[in-house]
Amino acid sequence: MDGRVSAEEGLVGVRWRLRGRVQGVGFRWFTRNAARELGVAGKVRNLPDGRVEIEAVAPEGVLEHLKERVLEGPPGARVSGLDEETMPVREDWDRFDIDR
Repeated sequence: MDGRVSAEEGLVGVRWRLRGRVQGVGFRWFTRNAARELGVAGKVRNLPDGRVEIEAVAPEGVLEHLKERVLEGPPGARVSGLDEETMPVREDWDRFDIDR
């Protein structure tokens, strides 16, 4: 995949907030790389309370693959929980980035 999401039917938007040891371990870079490999659009950022927030748009099956990868995380990370909610599909997103 080229890292871009095409405007196709079946796109879903999700927001995940991950708890655990997810800051200071390269989690945002890991997520960005995994999302780009899978062709997911969106963003990832650290939250002030120690969680990481991921907003992503892709076909549902692709998001499930991304979810599996972020639940595993990079070396040194430990995800202890994930809160999930749907969000509107952002058609103006065409790649996945780290939101600072």
